[in-house]
Amino acid sequence: MPLQEEIDKTRQEIRTDSYSMSIGEWISLYEKKEIDIHPDFQRFFRWSDYQKSTFIESILLGIPIPPIFVSQRDDGIWDVIDGLQRLSTIYEFVGILKPDNQEQDTSFVALQETTYLPSLKGKKWDAPDDKDNSLTQAQRLLIKRAKISVNIVEKESDEMIKYELFQRLNTGGSIATPQEVRNCILLMLNKNLYNLMRSLADRESFKSCIALSDRLYEEQYDMELVLRFILFFDRDYASIQTLGGDVSEFLTARMREMAIKKDLDSSHIERAFDGTFNMLNEAMGDDSFKRYKSENDKFLGGFLLSAYEVIALGIGYNYQNPVPTDQLPKRIKSIWSNQTYKKWSGAGLNAARRLPYLIPLGRKVFSPS
Repeated sequence: MPLQEEIDKTRQEIRTDSYSMSIGEWISLYEKKEIDIHPDFQRFFRWSDYQKSTFIESILLGIPIPPIFVSQRDDGIWDVIDGLQRLSTIYEFVGILKPDNQEQDTSFVALQETTYLPSLKGKKWDAPDDKDNSLTQAQRLLIKRAKISVNIVEKESDEMIKYELFQRLNTGGSIATPQEVRNCILLMLNKNLYNLMRSLADRESFKSCIALSDRLYEEQYDMELVLRFILFFDRDYASIQTLGGDVSEFLTARMREMAIKKDLDSSHIERAFDGTFNMLNEAMGDDSFKRYKSENDKFLGGFLLSAYEVIALGIGYNYQNPVPTDQLPKRIKSIWSNQTYKKWSGAGLNAARRLPYLIPLGRKVFSPS
């Protein structure tokens, strides 16, 4: 199809509108439950108290605020695509933000000193028992009358447009990792699949085997490892050979496809996952994906993704006919002297290059025959 035809066709699939709204109107939308800010996303998007304070400072000073992007659902409610932290900061500050669960604290303690308004320190929206540290009525009205534009992806648009928009607006932005963006997309597309993945990531056997650092847990790397397992453990050989240049983009694209499937066999995924990590935990524990040193017969160091790609995916592929658990240590140790593994697991080899070799290797090593 010629370029202009592609442009014209795709533009017809995207219907948008935009206009300015006062913060008071944004508050009213939330109070009337006419906007969904996806409180689940709070675990991935998190401003510091200082960032929240500088945002309130910007409103008071009349500094233009970037527009909020929303998608209009069939029932007329707006789904927030981009702008969660701005809106939740406002709702939290004025005291109307609803917690996602009983443990979540949505109380706004007080503003901090900022560059241009150091007297903001300790200020609250309206505390009847602490008038000296409350904003005045004039200051509250100044905030409520400030404008924030809205860009609306209308319900007539192609169904995938809002997820594409969400990904493009948030990748490389205020959240740290591609998996955090994927988690948010998944919550929008298929919360049941997200809950399945979260449940798998929370399995004690899995956590024991991967033994990640606190930082990697904070970056949701455990969820990325679950996604890699789900997408690769039984993938056909031909598609493994044609991953393309960027595995991160592959993970996102295939996750979205999986999220909209009507016939996803979640029980098959759970059986393979539990069978794999229950066996590994029993046989290897936190040595499962560490480097093996034959000279002193020890596993050393931290988690290695290349080892995970061979071991977890190989055992998962054969989960219906597994090797005996007592054979696992010997087979895992053999990987580290395997020439294919040595060649395709070294530094500088990205996942797209190594996976076509490492996944078949794991399937062979952990084959029952």
